[in-house]
Amino acid sequence: MSESSTLHPYQYVVLRCVPRVDREEFVNLGVVLYCQAADLLQVAWQVDETRLAALWPQLPVSAVREAMAFIDGVCAGDARGGAAARQPVSQRFGFLKAPRSTVIQPGPVHGGLSHDPAGEVARLVEVLVG
Repeated sequence: MSESSTLHPYQYVVLRCVPRVDREEFVNLGVVLYCQAADLLQVAWQVDETRLAALWPQLPVSAVREAMAFIDGVCAGDARGGAAARQPVSQRFGFLKAPRSTVIQPGPVHGGLSHDPAGEVARLVEVLVG
């Protein structure tokens, strides 16, 4: 989506990897952004294996990557996201913002305004996941 003169409201959640729930430590992995006005649901993420290993060296990073690929599929509305991916965009965001896993967890929902919601995802990942 190209930048426009209109400000679009959006909501986002930060996706966190919580390797050991009992320790309450986490590493931010990505951001899911939903903009109703642009009919946009997008995720961007990166897995920093060094940071994850510092919290729990035995964490199966491949499982973390698989979980994030599932989230990619839900956002894209493709087969990787299973039945959730076949729902309308607003319901897919609702699915992703609800805690479902003990290892990959969404943080609280935040909001913002942007002329370019699709571009905002990259900015948020840089600032919050970095």
